Amino acid sequence: MFIGIDHGTTAMRFSTGAREFKISREEARTFSADDLGRLCPLDEIEGIAVCYSMGDGIPAITDIRKVKNRGIISREGAGKHIGGGTRVYDEIERSGLPAVVIPGLHRGSPTDPRFKAYSHQASPEKIGILYEVSHDLGPDIVVCDASSNTVTLLVTEGRITGAFDACIFAPGTQHGALDVDAIRLIDRGDSTANDAFLHAGVNYTMPPELRVETMAMFAAMECAAMLLINPGAEVALAGSMAPAIAPGVKALLSREVAVYDEWSAARGLARIARDVFSGASEILGLAVDL
Repeated sequence: MFIGIDHGTTAMRFSTGAREFKISREEARTFSADDLGRLCPLDEIEGIAVCYSMGDGIPAITDIRKVKNRGIISREGAGKHIGGGTRVYDEIERSGLPAVVIPGLHRGSPTDPRFKAYSHQASPEKIGILYEVSHDLGPDIVVCDASSNTVTLLVTEGRITGAFDACIFAPGTQHGALDVDAIRLIDRGDSTANDAFLHAGVNYTMPPELRVETMAMFAAMECAAMLLINPGAEVALAGSMAPAIAPGVKALLSREVAVYDEWSAARGLARIARDVFSGASEILGLAVDL
């Protein structure tokens, strides 16, 4: 049995592809490896794919025993720090179960070098979403993951090309890019940059009646930007807001869009675990280091 663990913004999701469960990141602070028994007996686990934070300290899918500092450069930066993801990672590492750590996309990743104008492109769980969608839609895909934040990624001929991270372009419900007002707040000392990021989503900047429409517009703009590089790519939406924004994105792009639910990352990570521990040497262009 293979397990994928999605370190999401609000919850940790665990999936074998057939069975799954989730816990909030606050609840995850008491996680034990024995909790994986909710999916299958521990002695049946053949491999796990786990995510942690931004994953910017490693460029490859790496055996957890080889990873330093949980695969990150620093815990400082854009995001909410709760402790649940740390607990899950450490419990998996201590368990002795076979596990790999999924990298994020960053300047050390084998993506199109033009995307490296920005230091960070996407966090590790997005790789799981890409792998799940590519299994269904093929080797050329644009995937927009829209929920608390919005991240859009591109795969070309089966290899990850690049991504727009949450703090660069489209807003989510909670998080978004820093505009002029946010920069002024930071410069005055009225807000930290991270707090400004955490409050730049449409729930804070737009009236309720425009929030879904706004997210749909910006998500479609990110997808359209990626389609400039790969016009023939299929388009998919994932994340908690995907069903709500899908009609708007479809209308703006004048094309069909596939919709995936909140489990796509964990399911895709389970697929990665299965393929890595079955001998795959790369996943979507990312090297495997066992």
